[in-house]
Amino acid sequence: MAEDLIINRNTTKAAQYESLLPQIEGLLHGETDFVANMANVTAALKEQFGWFWVGFYLVKADELVLGPFQGPVACTRIQKGKGVCGSSWKEAKTLIVPDVDLFPGHIACASASRSEIVLPLIKGHEVIGVLDVDSEFLNHFDETDQTYLEQVISILLK
Repeated sequence: MAEDLIINRNTTKAAQYESLLPQIEGLLHGETDFVANMANVTAALKEQFGWFWVGFYLVKADELVLGPFQGPVACTRIQKGKGVCGSSWKEAKTLIVPDVDLFPGHIACASASRSEIVLPLIKGHEVIGVLDVDSEFLNHFDETDQTYLEQVISILLK
């Protein structure tokens, strides 16, 4: 598949995801390198939605280590249970944070980040990483994002 995305921001959030999902499947089809696939997923999501930051952290030993991302520089390592990413890892569940300043123990990797969604990457019964998305706007993420980003992760982990 060509590496060009068809970007349409003049529609609903759900419709944007619906358009993007098959394109992500096409980008990843036939590619077995997990890092390359994470890189293309972050680029596709950033291109479509223009979020402040989108990227992956991968579990390595007892911490999350920064993986492929799009956006400003980020925290390199996060302990289990710390911040939104570490909490998502520990709890093995998606966390939607409407205002990061109100999240106990939030790690401020970038002061411009105002809201966040973090989704665990679960392979078998083990969390192997997280997908972290930050917005410079309050209350930016909702269940629509959760539903579709979980589908993105499912495509990535196939």
